[in-house]
Amino acid sequence: MPIRCSKCNKAAVTFIRYNGTHLCKDHFIEYFERRVKREFRKQKSKKRLNRIAVALSGGKDSSVALYVTHMIYHKTTEIHAITVDEGIDGYRDKTIAIARNLCKELGVKHHIVSFREHVGKTMDDIAKIENEIGTCTYCGVFRRNCLNRKAKELDADVLVMGHNLDDYSQSILMNFVNADLEKLIRLGPHERVQPGLIPRILPLRMIPEKEVFLYAMLRGLETSLDECPYALSNRKKFRDMINELERDHPGTRHKIVQSYEQIKPLLSKHFPPAELKTCKYCGEPAASSICKACLLKEKLRSD
Repeated sequence: MPIRCSKCNKAAVTFIRYNGTHLCKDHFIEYFERRVKREFRKQKSKKRLNRIAVALSGGKDSSVALYVTHMIYHKTTEIHAITVDEGIDGYRDKTIAIARNLCKELGVKHHIVSFREHVGKTMDDIAKIENEIGTCTYCGVFRRNCLNRKAKELDADVLVMGHNLDDYSQSILMNFVNADLEKLIRLGPHERVQPGLIPRILPLRMIPEKEVFLYAMLRGLETSLDECPYALSNRKKFRDMINELERDHPGTRHKIVQSYEQIKPLLSKHFPPAELKTCKYCGEPAASSICKACLLKEKLRSD
C-alpha cells in the first residue's frame, strides 16, 4: 500500500524527515516554491527589480534557480543567465549545452563568459601549472570576477546563485572550523552591498540538495549530475560530517544556518566591511590597488 501525502490522499513522492511530513508531487512543489518566494522576499532590497542575472552552470542547482526565478519574475522583470566557461574539456561543454537548452525553453537571454577570454588560459591549462595555489582557488576567484563583471555590464540589480542548504551549511562550518570569521561574514546574502559589487541572492539556501534534485525531476528539467574533475576533497569531509549529523538529528543543516544568522550581527560589528579601492588593471573592486583576480593572472604569467 503506497504511503499517502500528509495533506491529501494522493501517493507521496517524498518524506521530509526534518518536519515529519509525507508530500505528494503537487504539495511538494508548492512547499518548495513557497520557501523560494520567502527567500526572495527576505533577501532582495525593497526596490523593484528591473533586471535579474542568474549564474547558470547547467547543473541541477543553477538550473532550478533559473527556473524558479523565471517562474516568479518573468512577467515583471528582465532575466539574463550567465554561464562561465572555465574550459574543462569533457565537463563544461556538456553543461553549457544543457544551459543553452534551458534558456531557449524559457526564453531567457543567455550569456557565456570564458576563462580563455578573460583570463587568457582555460582551467585545463591552469591545472597543469604546479605552484602553491590550488586549482579551486584560481577557479573560485576567476568565476566570481567573471560573474560580477558580466552582471555589471548587463546592469543587473541582483545576481542569483544556486547554492542549496547543503552547500551553505558546509561553507558556514568550514569557515568556522578554520577560524576564518572574516570570510564567514562575507557569505551571502549581503545586508550591505559594496560599491561595484552586484548583490547576490541565494533563493535555494534553505532547501536541501535532495529536494532540489527532486524538484528538478518533477519539473522535467534536464540537468547534469557530473562533478568537476578538479574538485578537492576538503569540502567532502564537511559534507559527510553534516550528512551523518543530519541522519541522527534531522534539521541539523537548518540549525547551522539559524545559528549563523544569530551571530551574524555580532560578526558584522567586529568585522566591518573593508573600504574597497578600484583595481588599477580591470577596474573591479579590490582590497588593495590590484584585485585578487589580476594578482592571480600575474602569478600565472610568471609561472
